[in-house]
Amino acid sequence: MIYETFCESETKEIGRLLGQKAKAGEIYCLKGDLGVGKTIFTKGFAQAMGIKDHITSPTFTIVNEYKGNLPLYHFDVYRIGSLEEMEDTGYEDYFFGQGVCLVEWAEQIKELLPENVIWISIEKDYQKSDFYRKITVEGGESVETACH
Repeated sequence: MIYETFCESETKEIGRLLGQKAKAGEIYCLKGDLGVGKTIFTKGFAQAMGIKDHITSPTFTIVNEYKGNLPLYHFDVYRIGSLEEMEDTGYEDYFFGQGVCLVEWAEQIKELLPENVIWISIEKDYQKSDFYRKITVEGGESVETACH
C-alpha cells in the first residue's frame, strides 16, 4: 500500500493508523534517509498504542522501551557496526516477545529479521513539495486514511 503525505501531521497520522492495528509479536521495519520522518511516524505509532512518553530516536541507546496498551520497543540500528553487536543488545527477547518492535534502519540487520516483518519505506520528493512523503507499506494490513 502506498500513502502520500504533504506535512508532518499527515506522516504522523499514517503512523497512528498503523499503530492502532499493531499486535503483539509484530515487527515494523522503517527505511528512509536521515530526516525523512521516521521518528515523526513513530510518534504517531506510539500515540495510537496509548504511549504518553516523549518519543525520541534511540540512535545512541539502540533501543527505547515504552509502556502502553502493549510494550513498544523502538530500535535505531543506524550505528550498529556488525550483526554481532546487534546480538549484544538481546534483540531476540524483543523480536520474539509479547511487545511490538519498530526498527529504524532495519535494512542494516536484514539477516536477523524474521520473514513476516512489515516494511515501511519513507521517501522525500522535493519536486512535489518540501514536505511531501511517499510511504510504502509492505506486509500486514493496509489502513484507510483521509490523507491524499
